[in-house]
Amino acid sequence: MKINFNKNNDGLVPVIIQDNRTLQVLMLGYMNEEAFEKTKNEGIVTFFSRSKNRLWTKGEESGNFLMVKSIDIDCDQDTILIKAIPENVVCHTGSFSCFGNKNSKGFLYELEAKISQRIDEKIEDSYTYSLFQKGINKVAQKVGEEAVELVIEAKDHNDTLFKNEAADLLYHYLILLKVKNFSLEDIEKILLERNK
Repeated sequence: MKINFNKNNDGLVPVIIQDNRTLQVLMLGYMNEEAFEKTKNEGIVTFFSRSKNRLWTKGEESGNFLMVKSIDIDCDQDTILIKAIPENVVCHTGSFSCFGNKNSKGFLYELEAKISQRIDEKIEDSYTYSLFQKGINKVAQKVGEEAVELVIEAKDHNDTLFKNEAADLLYHYLILLKVKNFSLEDIEKILLERNK
């Protein structure tokens, strides 16, 4: 992973931060080589602040750290893309992203992560974990029930009930994927292949 920090006279390269779960763009910052190495070594995003003229770890004052999940370099080796998990809001204005509030597009990945967490951490008072404990047959049955309820609502004209049943089906489908040790990304890959 070689980055050309000498391309600009100031030794800085732009860094795009993206939510690892939803792929929403969260912010843009800059790194010099020292900030990049610190970010790689610690797994927490550190920028070079042009206004402070020093290294600045995002969240060092607010506690709203950006936990690194992956780092990629563009084809010209002068821009960094970091996918991260934000610990809270990202923007100093209180907005989820510097480009606005949380985007619902891509939220299924965040929901999938929450389902996995509840199951992996065996959260006893969680509906998700209690259904998971009942095993594959019960989870599959629940997905079937939700699918039938969605079909019934599709034939009626109550949009609110239809959308709620669709949400129930997606939620239970994500639990079924977890039980089967698959992810939404696994299914998405198949759809992408079919799209070719």
